[in-house]
Amino acid sequence: MKTAVVAFGGNALMDHKGKSTYVEQIMKTDKMCRKLMGLFDMGYRVVITHGNGPQVGNFLMQQESLSSSIPPMPLDVCNAMTQGQIGYMIEQRLRNLFTEKKMSNPTVAFVTQVVVSENDPAFDNPTKFIGPFFSHEESENLRKREGWVMKEDSGRGYRRVVPSPRPIDIVEKREISEMADRGYVVIACGGGGIPVLRDKKGKLKGVAAVIDKDFAAQKLGTLIGAEILVLITPVEKVAINFGKPEEKLLSRITLEEAERYHREGHFPPGSMGPKVEAAISFLRAGGKKAVITSAEKMDAAINGKGGTEITQ
Repeated sequence: MKTAVVAFGGNALMDHKGKSTYVEQIMKTDKMCRKLMGLFDMGYRVVITHGNGPQVGNFLMQQESLSSSIPPMPLDVCNAMTQGQIGYMIEQRLRNLFTEKKMSNPTVAFVTQVVVSENDPAFDNPTKFIGPFFSHEESENLRKREGWVMKEDSGRGYRRVVPSPRPIDIVEKREISEMADRGYVVIACGGGGIPVLRDKKGKLKGVAAVIDKDFAAQKLGTLIGAEILVLITPVEKVAINFGKPEEKLLSRITLEEAERYHREGHFPPGSMGPKVEAAISFLRAGGKKAVITSAEKMDAAINGKGGTEITQ
């Protein structure tokens, strides 16, 4: 059986403002999990990961709003809490779907720690968007009052940004791989994983950051020897010259073409850039195929009939 690592963003489980209720999030989780059923029908061993940008930002705000009476938890702990929250929702929805379809797939959600470097330049240049959107005036007030770093997010408003270091190892990689080999549907590296530092003695310590889920998915796929990396986006295909008269949608491209387009600057860092870069790294490390597409087109894309497919 081939192993597919599937990654979707935390935004897929929220409304466009990042303020969905739990009921709304569980409904969106159910919808996303139903899109995964085609992979099981095709016989894939599936490992799932997800983002947590909106959820962890909201949770951090809840923590900070009561900081005068209850000590707030640091960002790495908030990552762990939202990883558990979303992992719980995905595992429950999958189990219900398996029951509905009379399938006997065992499922487990791993609390996963991901090692980063304390020397990563990301700590000096926060870029990862978390939490809801604010107007320019609101963002300025938050910047002055709370000391947050605020940046505009793709013309949709202003959001808080935090450091987003690159993953260099996954602490629980052996356990994840063993469970996948035993036939478990594994949910791991949620929210990009809980970022930790490893000292010279091998001991771990949490750090305030949020790892990009696409890079975490790539690292996870590489470490467990997955053949396919599936990165879910709001759009069906990757485009070059996006928004210009000469815009072109990409269906099937080679690794070499993907690298050339990336060097030419076709994929902005805040949108498609991390996905294409993660796909390139996955293939460079031995992966067979990377697919970037929407949840609706995932089945077709896996079969080479939709999405953007990148191969060696």
